[in-house]
Amino acid sequence: MIDVSPKFHTLRYALAEGFLYGKPEVLARVFAKTVPKGDVAEVARAAGIAAAKRCSDLIVFCHPIPLDWVEVRLEPHADGIRVSAEVRSVWKTGVEVEAVTAVTGALLNAYDMLKPLDQELSFGGVRVVKKKGGKTSFSDRAADPIRTAVLVMSDSTHAGTRKDKAGLLIKEFLADFPVSVDWYEVLPDDRDTIAARLKKLADEEGCQLVFTTGGTGLGPRDVTPEATLTVLERTVPGIVEATRRHGKDRTPYAMLSRGEAGVRGRCLIVNLPGSSKGALESLQALFPGLLHIYPMMAGKGHE
Repeated sequence: MIDVSPKFHTLRYALAEGFLYGKPEVLARVFAKTVPKGDVAEVARAAGIAAAKRCSDLIVFCHPIPLDWVEVRLEPHADGIRVSAEVRSVWKTGVEVEAVTAVTGALLNAYDMLKPLDQELSFGGVRVVKKKGGKTSFSDRAADPIRTAVLVMSDSTHAGTRKDKAGLLIKEFLADFPVSVDWYEVLPDDRDTIAARLKKLADEEGCQLVFTTGGTGLGPRDVTPEATLTVLERTVPGIVEATRRHGKDRTPYAMLSRGEAGVRGRCLIVNLPGSSKGALESLQALFPGLLHIYPMMAGKGHE
């Protein structure tokens, strides 16, 4: 199975369809409700819903998903009977296989009920018509790579007695997104030094995105949030709320991070934890979606 634990929940949706083919006079009996075995449409609908719920039992690599809604419909079609299934779930993975399974379950049951009446009965054309949710629905593209800085806040790393891990991990993670890491620097845990560097990056050097790592805890030298707040013109609380919520689902210590986030001019500044694991989990909570702030700041809203 694919490890989906790093992913966050989004509203997932899928629509699938398939077709039942047979003699027109036999298929017409489905909607006239004159099939000897019973109401084909209702049995197939119930079977499709049940199949969607059991998808992970049938498909080896599917995750068990809490489905919020499943609907199966049978409708007359020029080529036979169209069976469609819609599925919704607020979860980490898509529901297109569940929708396909629902269609297949409905078709199999309809076939079983009608086969005594039509020896040439068949079905096929099962496919995903539409799906929404996940990274593909929330990924923003940029005409030019967003100029980004990664700042490591650590006295020991700045003094050369400790190697940086979190900053390098952030750079590696960002390689999959439309950003260009043009600055990678290590700063001491000094409030004035941090604030001055953030101001210069935003005001003079054309930096559009800054990720800091370190100095967000409750240690005597942890001053990154305080330095950041002196620089920000507008805070964006939802960013750090998302990282802490995502982290809290994985470790109770995430609630102790004091990171801040906001904008100065057209530059977004986000404080990440100093641990490499905490920094990675925070980034996983923010991407995709974070870069949508740039069209918003440009006045384009949620286009």
